Amino acid sequence: MEKIPVVQDYTPPFARDGKFHVRLTEGRFQNLRRLTSWPMLALFFGLVWVQVDGEPWLMFSFAQRKLILFGNALSWHDLPLLAGVMIAGAFLLFFLAVAWGRVWCGFACPQSIWTWLFIRIEDFAEGKANKRARADGESLSSILLLRRVAKHLLWIGLATLTALTFTGYFMPIRDILAAATELELSAAIIGWIVIMAGLTYANAGLVREKICLHACPYSRFQGVMFDQHTRTVSYDARRGEPRANKRNADTNSGDCVDCGLCVQVCPTGIDIRDGLQAACIDCAACIDACDTVMEKLNRSKGLIRFASESQLKGQPSPFLRYRLAGYGAVMIAACSAVVYGFTDITSLLVEVRRDRNALFTQLDEHTVCNNYRIKVEGFADADESVAVSVTGEGEFQLFGPALIDLSENNSTWLPYRVCAQNMEQSRSVLTFQFRGEAGVVSKDSTFLAESI
Repeated sequence: MEKIPVVQDYTPPFARDGKFHVRLTEGRFQNLRRLTSWPMLALFFGLVWVQVDGEPWLMFSFAQRKLILFGNALSWHDLPLLAGVMIAGAFLLFFLAVAWGRVWCGFACPQSIWTWLFIRIEDFAEGKANKRARADGESLSSILLLRRVAKHLLWIGLATLTALTFTGYFMPIRDILAAATELELSAAIIGWIVIMAGLTYANAGLVREKICLHACPYSRFQGVMFDQHTRTVSYDARRGEPRANKRNADTNSGDCVDCGLCVQVCPTGIDIRDGLQAACIDCAACIDACDTVMEKLNRSKGLIRFASESQLKGQPSPFLRYRLAGYGAVMIAACSAVVYGFTDITSLLVEVRRDRNALFTQLDEHTVCNNYRIKVEGFADADESVAVSVTGEGEFQLFGPALIDLSENNSTWLPYRVCAQNMEQSRSVLTFQFRGEAGVVSKDSTFLAESI
């Protein structure tokens, strides 16, 4: 298969001074894109407000040293589960890339979703694409200035809302809004929101397609993932060439009437008729635009369609193949491992350390004591307090808080002393037990009665 062309200094067709205006279109693939993107937007802006028993349903809390995923509290020791989620997601992208190209980019990537939102705001504030293009060549009137100011204000508003929502996944959104209302937001939070809003404004409003072409690594490694059977947005040159409009058409002309709509609706400004390109995000806007033209001309649809290189050549093109099956198998295995991992998450995290200042303390001829430091972290809502006890090969007495209140002493190191009488062994195993409503955790340590 030919390599995907990567053009470093790329100027889209129909662009003026490197700037082009995306024309909105309708069609079955754009409806499919909305069915994918709108639920994702609803989840992003909605989940941050969901609470269960007064606790956020989804939040990454650095202050509480825990992650709350769909009501399950995870400790930082459960971070490998997130690594498993990322591995499963990566192989899902690989699977999609081998099967349908950059379909993730066109239908579900946040960069693309927010870019389409900003384009629609631009279309609402300044008018259709052809009107915006004409306005670029005219002097700036008061009405045009007002429209552009309104566009940028709407962009800034959406970018700020996005930044606030994203921040709400790291600290409670209600606390952020309450502090903002009372003008008590810290400089760190204000700076974070400003930076995130600025990045959203720049990426979706100003930079747009350059992110997909120059910054996104997916456009680079997709060339390794593709093969001659990958179904990606393609122009059928055998059917469309030679191009000719209705006036110049003859019996040798192809179906392409060179209307240029496929270029005008492309969010990255490429001409799909030039073949497979790294900037193509497989959003299928060109398919919908071309199908509309073909329908008006009473010609069959599919001049531009999802097709593999083999299909365009009229050769057999099996969908299921070894590499695709391999990526699918790894993805399923990774998902299964993550699901299994969630059945054994850490609800109570305990650390026991011996006092380093002295190995043991001899109180009298028969009594020996060892000092310990204990830290307990609870990640289950049911564990408000934990009972501490000690067992071992002998009669041990525990001196220290027998009940740890996690609401006050969560992740705090507490001093403990364990004493024993008439110890015959110089070294024995000591077991601390921590009992909470979510379960029991045991930690072994060493009790010393003599210097070793």
